[in-house]
Amino acid sequence: MTAEILQIHPTHPQPRLIRRAASFLHEGAVIAYPTDSSYAFGCLVGDKAAQDRIRAIRQLDERHHFTLVCRDLSELGIYAKVENSAYRMIKALTPGPYTFLLKATREVPRRLQNPKRKIVGLRIPDHPVTQALLAELGEPLMSLTAMLPGRSEALGDAEALERDLRHGLDLIIDSGSCGIEPTTVVDLSGTDPEVVRLGKGPLSDWIAG
Repeated sequence: MTAEILQIHPTHPQPRLIRRAASFLHEGAVIAYPTDSSYAFGCLVGDKAAQDRIRAIRQLDERHHFTLVCRDLSELGIYAKVENSAYRMIKALTPGPYTFLLKATREVPRRLQNPKRKIVGLRIPDHPVTQALLAELGEPLMSLTAMLPGRSEALGDAEALERDLRHGLDLIIDSGSCGIEPTTVVDLSGTDPEVVRLGKGPLSDWIAG
């Protein structure tokens, strides 16, 4: 298996190519796509076989949880229980390079939740290609950061993906470089926001220190 490469314009994605990428996903594909922080691996939420393939590519066990990548706040509300204070924060910071840990609703498959805390990671990225793909799909993507096993640095361009992972993926969306800085991760499942990882997204207006 060798991945197909789709060269999609980073700011004005071609609709016919977005439709082709969506058709891959509907057929059970594992893809690599650009976000506002780095490239990511993605598949459809209900596709356990594709999810298992992504775990195998990253060499991760079931304790490492996926993130649901959503188009907007209306989708986010389907999969997470969002209190008013958390909603204000998410609304102000999205779309953007943030991942929010929230209490999961019953719409989230158990295999995507933290088994002890019943939380799920969600994010709304600010990238035209991702937004166009999510709009075409009409549903979120199940996603993990694109990186090689044992590495701590994400892959930020399609050339690296083609070189190292072309035979493990079905599709690579080439939209040029998008950086390698990880998202900022904020736990909003408790009483107060807690920064789990400080990454690309600034938080100075929301969390002191």
